[in-house]
Amino acid sequence: MISAEKIPNNVNLSSNKRLQRALEHWQPKYIQWWKEMGPQGFQDYHQVYVRTAISVDPEGWAHFEYVKLPEYRWGIFLADPVHERKIGFGDFFGQPVWQEVPGEFRNQLRRLIVTQGDTEPASVEQQRLLGQRCPSLYDLRNLFQVNVEEGRHLWAMVYLLHSYFGRDGRDEAEELLERQSGNRDKPRILEAFNEPIDNWLDFFMFTMFTDRDGKSQLMSLSESSLDPLSRTTRFMLTEEAHHMFVGETGIARILERTCQLMKQAGYSEDVRKIGGIDIPTIQKHLNQWFSLSLDLHGSEVSSNAASYFANGLKGRAKEDTFDEHVVKNAYYNMEFFEDGKPVTKEVVMRNAMNEVLRDWYVGDCAAGVVRWNRILEQHGMSDRLRLPDRKFHRGIGMYSGFHFDPNGVPLTATQWEQRKYDWLPSTADTEYLLSIMDMPVYEPGKFANYIAPPRRGINQLPIDFQYVRTEQ
Repeated sequence: MISAEKIPNNVNLSSNKRLQRALEHWQPKYIQWWKEMGPQGFQDYHQVYVRTAISVDPEGWAHFEYVKLPEYRWGIFLADPVHERKIGFGDFFGQPVWQEVPGEFRNQLRRLIVTQGDTEPASVEQQRLLGQRCPSLYDLRNLFQVNVEEGRHLWAMVYLLHSYFGRDGRDEAEELLERQSGNRDKPRILEAFNEPIDNWLDFFMFTMFTDRDGKSQLMSLSESSLDPLSRTTRFMLTEEAHHMFVGETGIARILERTCQLMKQAGYSEDVRKIGGIDIPTIQKHLNQWFSLSLDLHGSEVSSNAASYFANGLKGRAKEDTFDEHVVKNAYYNMEFFEDGKPVTKEVVMRNAMNEVLRDWYVGDCAAGVVRWNRILEQHGMSDRLRLPDRKFHRGIGMYSGFHFDPNGVPLTATQWEQRKYDWLPSTADTEYLLSIMDMPVYEPGKFANYIAPPRRGINQLPIDFQYVRTEQ
């Protein structure tokens, strides 16, 4: 069970007074960051119906109550240990997992934890103004639930930094609150987390695609030989599932409403004329966030990824489903782009671990797009959404210096400049979305014109429940 201390936890924090004091010293700085960089306009006079963790069993993180956002009970939770767990991959395969950080892997592990930790406050910062454009109280509550859980994920990484990396870890924990999404001087580490999210179509695409990258990264870290890291990320995965649910169902509800409005407009009319979001605009935002999220997996050929795998620091998602776990002599067929043409080459499997994880991610995203397309099919629409080719709009890896259309066809720089807004959101697209989201919907049970209600409410409550209420 989670303790009732100042910092809720299941790691017996009170038995380590030095660590407890260090985290209690960090806590006010976190709360100050939250008030300054978290949801704007809803901190002081609003209460939100949110869940919070009370234990790590399957039902134990679903306790609901009304709280003011700055009073949310953030804490430190690790999944239960696996008895006699062994290292599942790499050069140390079959040996007992580590309870402490081996000195020779200290820098690598710190880098992994800091990079993961940096994404958590970044997404809160990106989304801080969305509440002022919310399509319903149901959606506003889901936004805030995602935000507080991203904040808790930050706590998870800060606990590891404080516990296992000494002064270096404490300094890194401070830096996590000093960088800011989109800040020119101190931006967040990964570029996707410096992109603005100022409309709800972007938010839903972010939680669908970028949080799904978070899922794949957490799954690979949950295989880690450092057992506290594995246990931390396994619990984080239970929260990440809700974020992806928000994204996938949010887009599904926009598609549902778009289909309704298209029928109302007689199909041939532009759905924008009656305040809907047209399918080409939805596709553009899909293209943008899918390609940005592909970049988060890193370069296709990576010596760092090989080292992480060899040293047992970061495995493959669902490592136990693979037949061979050392993979010293295995190869991966990878497509390169040379002299304007695709060329398939064999790459040592360990150097291709980023691409192996990206394969899993693309498959998981594709399944979600299939579910979206069923909505279009059910309404008799001929349009279909699709994932762009993984070479499209890449800023990292072997394709970053080239241009391709969504089908993977090479383009010249001139062709790309002429046509990029056929495939990516333009300024006009953004202005339109902001115009239909200009007035927030705060009345219980009411929804903005561009989105359909959900099929059911939260925690078996009615859709018109007052998920966010004011004290004024």
